[in-house]
Amino acid sequence: MFAVEKRKEGVFSLPACEINAKDAKSVSSELAVRIIKLLAEKPMYPIELAKELKVHEQKVYYHIRNLEKAGIVKVVKEEGRQGAVARYYSVDKPAVVIKFKELEPTQKIFQLKSDSDFLSPLIRDGKLDALIIVGSPDPHGPEKARSRDGYYGMDLALFLGTFLNYVPQLYVKLDTEVREEELKRNNLIVIGGPIVNRVMGEINSKLPIRFDRDEHWAIKSTLSNTVYPTDEAGLIVKAKSPFNSEKSMLVVAGKRYSGTRAAIVAFLKHFKEIQSGNIRNKKIMAKVVEGIDLDSDGIIDDAEIRE
Repeated sequence: MFAVEKRKEGVFSLPACEINAKDAKSVSSELAVRIIKLLAEKPMYPIELAKELKVHEQKVYYHIRNLEKAGIVKVVKEEGRQGAVARYYSVDKPAVVIKFKELEPTQKIFQLKSDSDFLSPLIRDGKLDALIIVGSPDPHGPEKARSRDGYYGMDLALFLGTFLNYVPQLYVKLDTEVREEELKRNNLIVIGGPIVNRVMGEINSKLPIRFDRDEHWAIKSTLSNTVYPTDEAGLIVKAKSPFNSEKSMLVVAGKRYSGTRAAIVAFLKHFKEIQSGNIRNKKIMAKVVEGIDLDSDGIIDDAEIRE
């Protein structure tokens, strides 16, 4: 469900949860609203909220219980602190709706595409929650390589945009400028192979399908033990981030830029198959693709999934 407002500048929306009229009292106090606004920004635990709001923690616990019962907030993680378990809360959705009658058919204002499970948590509630990392176009790394993958990444960004209901702030960084704390703090979308993207070089050995330096950076699958040597081969992997086990990453890369283009084309044209997991193990979200030049103009315009 979405709360939608049409203004002259455009259409604005927020994901919304529906509550019963009897639960409306849970948001009737100023303190409850202040708690919700803080939790809409980031997960926090009650004692942390109390310090931020400068109120007694028991007041916070009281409102948290009511808000959780109403389905407005929920526990998103637990963490040990000073011998106790701290429960971090976040809003389930950043808006609340109370219906007094059933919804009626109306003219379509715009199409809101539901989040894909495959893209979660990189996209959550119509909002991008990931740092996109592309290789620098300047010479860098051991091989002094220049990345051309960023140009193809624009197609991937446009595709991801169809799942967004927010216009996010800038979430793209070059591999040469991203910092360690940013890698730990964010979900990641990494574009380009280890020759042109140093972050890919750091995570490469952790992937179930990876680039093998001993095979001249050919793609090698640990699932099928197959090597894919062509420059037009690419990989798509969704996995936990090695920088932070609570975060996820999506890798779309090729040995050369033609392989990265193949991976992005496969992502766009065969997204349903990409979500199905590897043919050797459906639980592992890792694919090998190979680009195809259908019209013989020297540019990859389709891709086949190899595994």
